[in-house]
Amino acid sequence: MDRETALAVVKEQLTDHRYVHTVGVMETAIKLADRYGADRKKAELAAIFHDYAKFRPKDEMKSIIEEQHMEKALLEFNSELWHAPVGAYLVEKEAGIKDPEILDAIRYHTSGRVGMTLLDKIIYLADYIEPGRHFPGVDEVREMAKMNLDQALVQSVKNTIVFLMKKNQPVYPDTFYTYNDLANKL
Repeated sequence: MDRETALAVVKEQLTDHRYVHTVGVMETAIKLADRYGADRKKAELAAIFHDYAKFRPKDEMKSIIEEQHMEKALLEFNSELWHAPVGAYLVEKEAGIKDPEILDAIRYHTSGRVGMTLLDKIIYLADYIEPGRHFPGVDEVREMAKMNLDQALVQSVKNTIVFLMKKNQPVYPDTFYTYNDLANKL
């Protein structure tokens, strides 16, 4: 699917603000792909579709998680996590994207996973550092991303865990496992 078609499909699913975010993620993902040697086209498509299910009704996402036998533990955590795995499922079913690397990058862009691929890392990080993001620590991670993808990723996951803990929110186990996996490899 070409960029214009993909953006048109996604635009129908998103608010204007989230669409601007998506374009920022796409541009950031392309830069990271070029810098670190990932497939530029896959990075572009995964970035465009990463928030495809973001605004689907919670009951619809819950039903998909249950019916498709996705990780049931997701339902015990913040519903913000749901749009990633549900999005991967819907992107395949509704947009016809079948590439497992693209679908996995969408699936794990909020939680991370042990053994993240280069594309997974790029989409996770592009979502975190795109130019429209403004929160404590993001500028540091942006600078790190210019030098070392894995160090930037570790810092972004660490920042996310600390943020959730400060808000007394539970942290999805895969996010802890992601941090440990990445930190052990550094």
